[in-house]
Amino acid sequence: MIISKNNFYISPEEYLEGERVSPIKHEYRRGQVYAMTGAKKPHIVISSNLIILLGTHLRNSPCLVLTSDIKVRLEEAECYYYPDIAVTCDEREINSTDDFIFHPSLIIEVLSPSTASFDRGDKFADYQTASSLQEYVLVTQSEIKIECFRLNAEGNWVSQIYRQGDELELTSINFRGPIEQVYQKVPGITL
Repeated sequence: MIISKNNFYISPEEYLEGERVSPIKHEYRRGQVYAMTGAKKPHIVISSNLIILLGTHLRNSPCLVLTSDIKVRLEEAECYYYPDIAVTCDEREINSTDDFIFHPSLIIEVLSPSTASFDRGDKFADYQTASSLQEYVLVTQSEIKIECFRLNAEGNWVSQIYRQGDELELTSINFRGPIEQVYQKVPGITL
């Protein structure tokens, strides 16, 4: 995320109107607009692998696996973010033609050096305002490491780290699979 140079407030309506005609994507956070930078090949390969794995797994379910072209609207936090992958199983989202979703159950972010601390901190805090969110997953692109935050029965977020040789589990969508499938063909990663 690149910080815009303007320090003036932009309403959510103005943001959405501008975003619909903009040649580049922007995220919105409490009146400020941030331009998004392009992803590098490892980031794209990891995202593609996850889209294939999760899309295949959820093919015959009512859930949608959405790419980084869909925004998640976080009304309480006053944010619109483009996660790398979002999964929603909410009936209200299935037939909606909006360019954003309200009810993600799973959000996955592939970490970049420039965004990792924000994804892990303030962005995660903003995502937690989505009452539908059950899992938030951070995927490291420079090594085989995936951190999964799950909302437990007590309402606390609990972290689990997966490394090479582990089986990745995403309980929100009942998915299990070798972590190596996520990192298949990623430049710089040796399996």
